[in-house]
Amino acid sequence: MVGYNKISKEGVKRVILVLLGDPRKPDAVKPLSVFDDDDFYEREQLKANLNELKEYEFIYLDNHDTMIQDIMRLKDKIDFVLNLCDEGFNNDAKKESHIPALLEILSLPYTGSGPQCLTSCYDKSIVKGIASSMNIPIPKTFIVNFGDIVAELPFNFPVFVKPNFGDGGFGIIRKSFVKNIKELNDTISEIKDKFGYSKQILVEEFLPGKDLIVGIVGERDNYNVLPIIEEDYSSLPKRLPKISGYEAKWIQGSPYWPVNPIQANISDDAKNFIIEKSIKLFERLECRDYCKLDWRLDAEGNPKLLEVNPNPGWGFNDHLQRMAKILNYSYSQMLGMILQTAENRLFLKSKVSHKKKEALAKV
Repeated sequence: MVGYNKISKEGVKRVILVLLGDPRKPDAVKPLSVFDDDDFYEREQLKANLNELKEYEFIYLDNHDTMIQDIMRLKDKIDFVLNLCDEGFNNDAKKESHIPALLEILSLPYTGSGPQCLTSCYDKSIVKGIASSMNIPIPKTFIVNFGDIVAELPFNFPVFVKPNFGDGGFGIIRKSFVKNIKELNDTISEIKDKFGYSKQILVEEFLPGKDLIVGIVGERDNYNVLPIIEEDYSSLPKRLPKISGYEAKWIQGSPYWPVNPIQANISDDAKNFIIEKSIKLFERLECRDYCKLDWRLDAEGNPKLLEVNPNPGWGFNDHLQRMAKILNYSYSQMLGMILQTAENRLFLKSKVSHKKKEALAKV
């Protein structure tokens, strides 16, 4: 694993600007479209654990109405940006790429993937097309356009139905597991009605095997692949499909709420295959610093790629931290690992200039 220093040798802290989603604005992914107590607690945990990294000093911005002006004001006072605005600009998921695009226009170095990578990976069909062109196996898939009625399938039921665009379990419901044409059209209508989703729908063959997640932190020639985890469906009533969707991520009291990941128990062949192909996708899609990839095993135990998530969830209870925890890495260590990876990529100096320190004192 990438190591990290508790404090720079020079004893001078590096100044990091942290960008976050705006809790004042609605967020369509969240229940009732609002930030709740759990969201604010997650931010408190983030700040407390970042403060344990004594070689850094952090400034936080989450007001998107003034974000551009605030970044301009602070531009010469910081060393680089920790981009944790995975909600997207104005909490619009399709504008997640706008944040790094802005930072590039301003010539500000930042953590995580760039605008092209985020745009490509937001469209799940593009990722599947790229993976397929690289001979990386994917589920059989076809796309349903908004307003279309499906009369037949090019492959057999059961299938899995989800929005082509979106993250955080958005639009994935228990009825996403579909066994016939009527259920398929009903589910598509329900996704549109419940989530206000009016774009393309992905219909995939349902893979009944283990639901796997792999995390990568690092850069070319120095990748750190975190322990592969699997969703633990042992607590789920047998009548319900083994899927991890919106209910598992957001709805307390749902039978899916207790579903949590555990360290994966898979063959060495499957593990090595997933790691090899994940690294190739990481590079091909130009992911940077950290990334999460979702895989699932078919009935014969063969891995197939589902999604690629650059700049994945950074929370203390998210998948990336759960992987790091298996290696006895604390939350602050995991955050430090991402920061150091970005620094190594950006070739940043550990010492900030006196000018920046003096400017910071005036903030």
